[in-house]
Amino acid sequence: MEYQQIIKAIKAADEAITSEDFDALMEFYADDAALVIKPGLIAKGKENIRKAFVAIADYFGHNLVVKQGEIQVIQGANTALVIMETILETVDSKGVQARTTRRATYVFREELDGKWLCVVDNSYGTDLLGVA
Repeated sequence: MEYQQIIKAIKAADEAITSEDFDALMEFYADDAALVIKPGLIAKGKENIRKAFVAIADYFGHNLVVKQGEIQVIQGANTALVIMETILETVDSKGVQARTTRRATYVFREELDGKWLCVVDNSYGTDLLGVA
């Protein structure tokens, strides 16, 4: 199925986040993409998204591991909505491990060359509702 390319891209992006390969990570995003950093804070454009991921890596002490859980892809025309479980594993400065599962939403657009790129990255999903 065509959406397998999207799932492969998500897995590659999560691996790039985990390994802090931000050059490879930027290949995942459209030039005009938006990233929800946290409720109320959005980075727009690849340059700002890259800066956000560098800051996120620093915030988590370079111990962030990102994985996927259940994934659903709904595709219409050249756009796809991805609803999935994003699993974040961290270790704090005291060695305490934590695992958070978010029900994320992502929007992908198929480019003219057939490549699917993320245009909206919202790992918080519907948790943004009701947040000022």
